[in-house]
Amino acid sequence: MKKIINSPWAPKAVGPYSQAVMSGNTLYISGQIPVDASIGKVVEGGITEQTHQVLKNIGHVLAEAGLSYKNVLKCTCLLDNMDNFAAMNEVYALYFPENPPARAAYGVVRLPLGVMVEIECVAKV
Repeated sequence: MKKIINSPWAPKAVGPYSQAVMSGNTLYISGQIPVDASIGKVVEGGITEQTHQVLKNIGHVLAEAGLSYKNVLKCTCLLDNMDNFAAMNEVYALYFPENPPARAAYGVVRLPLGVMVEIECVAKV
């Protein structure tokens, strides 16, 4: 059985999907983009600011499920430009300082709303 998880502090889905789905002890968090839910807009700035916002949004969804960054097992990072990989990585490391999750990172042609980064993840209770 699955349970839908939505946080009012993370941006609403921009399509027919849920912010996250809990199935058993596993939480699947949909790709989060750098929209600040309090203003409903993409945060200003570059890859550093956008990566922080994406990871904050993930944190809000994790908290809504009663979890934290320590519960994350795997992340997939999508970048609109692989030249931003190092800067994204620096911010990412701040949120996963010990025993970081498994991860893949891909360069893509375009992301929703023209953002620079999107990250999805899987966490376990």
